[in-house]
Amino acid sequence: MLDAVPPFRPRAGAQDDERVIKLAVLAVGGQGGGVLADWITDVAERNGYVAQSTSVAGVAQRTGATIYYIEMARDTGRLPVFALSPSQGDVDILIAAELMEAGRAIIRGFVTPDRTTLIASSHRIAAVSEKIEPGDGRASSSKVHATAEAASKRFIAFDMEKIAADNGSMISASLLGALAGSDALPFTRGSYEQAISAGGRGVKASLAAFGAAYDRARGTTAPASRVAEPAIGDAALGADVSGPQNLMQRWQALAAHIDLMPVTVRDMALRGLRKVVDYQDITYGREYLDRLDSAVALDSPEHAHALSIAAAKHLANAMCYDDMIRVADLKTRSTRGRRVRREVGIKDGSILQVTEYFHPRIEEFCGTLPAGLGSYIENRPKLAAFLDRRINHGRRIRTDSFAGFAALWFIGGLRRWRRGLLRHKVEVAHLDLWYALALGHVPANYALAVEILNCRRLIKGYSDTHVRGQSKFDRVLSALDLLKGRPDAADWIRRLREAALKDEKGDMLDGALKTVASLGESAAR
Repeated sequence: MLDAVPPFRPRAGAQDDERVIKLAVLAVGGQGGGVLADWITDVAERNGYVAQSTSVAGVAQRTGATIYYIEMARDTGRLPVFALSPSQGDVDILIAAELMEAGRAIIRGFVTPDRTTLIASSHRIAAVSEKIEPGDGRASSSKVHATAEAASKRFIAFDMEKIAADNGSMISASLLGALAGSDALPFTRGSYEQAISAGGRGVKASLAAFGAAYDRARGTTAPASRVAEPAIGDAALGADVSGPQNLMQRWQALAAHIDLMPVTVRDMALRGLRKVVDYQDITYGREYLDRLDSAVALDSPEHAHALSIAAAKHLANAMCYDDMIRVADLKTRSTRGRRVRREVGIKDGSILQVTEYFHPRIEEFCGTLPAGLGSYIENRPKLAAFLDRRINHGRRIRTDSFAGFAALWFIGGLRRWRRGLLRHKVEVAHLDLWYALALGHVPANYALAVEILNCRRLIKGYSDTHVRGQSKFDRVLSALDLLKGRPDAADWIRRLREAALKDEKGDMLDGALKTVASLGESAAR
């Protein structure tokens, strides 16, 4: 993809001094597309070209890219006629600030195999359609790469967002570096650097990002090698855990237990153990491993330990359910504060104000009460409705203030009493029923047991999101009676789960359940 760079050649049928070079930049809000367009225009004019830059705004930030369109031609003393927007099949260079924008440009006909140099950052920003799908709604990046290779004359793609972030700059600088390194325009590297320097703001960081992307586009910098996975030994398991000596010893005991599991299970078990201990404590980690041992005891190498791996993953997620305590804990961690400052681009010494939004319901309130008191309120509808009218409304809490941070910190600290709260009692009861149901199917139908474990994917989030997910979970597993004894029962449970993950309303799941019901009726006849 990044072979020797061909020299710049004018398009056939046009004199070099008359040719209009047409370049389009697709970028969403916050990526500096306007700055990039200004830089390119400046570079052209510094090299004796006349240039025109226009922009067509997208629908909104993150839902539609702005198209910055530049046409340039050598200044011959005659004023050229420039277009205001790109046309299908008539773009020489297209720059996409994100991979899926490159895909959209191909769909719109801006990229052609006999003409267009396509430059795109390989990182992803999830589209709205990908975010709203309850399951994994991400589109395939590999398909976009393959299509871009076939649709363009030349395709240059690497993670320009990471290069920019590593150098403390915006992606516009690394996109410009990739353009300069591609030699798609007949301008020297110095011309590009002069345009950046003329801006006067963030010049050092922008030049650093430009240079790194320039080298990468020319193939002089090898892609970063993948970091090797750490060994799963006692030292590795305890390397990122700090605390009093007695806690370290207890952690090492759990680590040693994982080393006794089948090799194929250890990685997922390690990830699950870390998540569970971080969520609650070392004792909770022991509970996790005790439950996991039940699946490992029923498993065998002939199935590649699929049951144990699924149990290791979904047990951890089930035990680390989202509640008000968990949300408050995550929002008051120092790591989150550093991440927010980094993502927003706040410099050292600057003040950042953070406002958190909460909308608790009576169910969340009762879930944080001792089990007896929470059940007492929920079992009295009039009392629950009375309290709900006073609780169920939105709240904005400033966590950059002492009072706001202290309030969330106090709620997050309730985790030490979590085992005695109503929500924990409900979640543990549900977990035990699901896990026993799955393991109970192992002797008769191993594949079905694995699919029942995987159905835990349907339950996520908290509040209304959690309620919807659990409803889908229950509806999918309600088909087990209809599928009893069928050799393809596991396949049908998988299809039902995938249908439930496709849309939030559950229309596809309704249709799939009707199909399963019809199968049961046919078998009965």
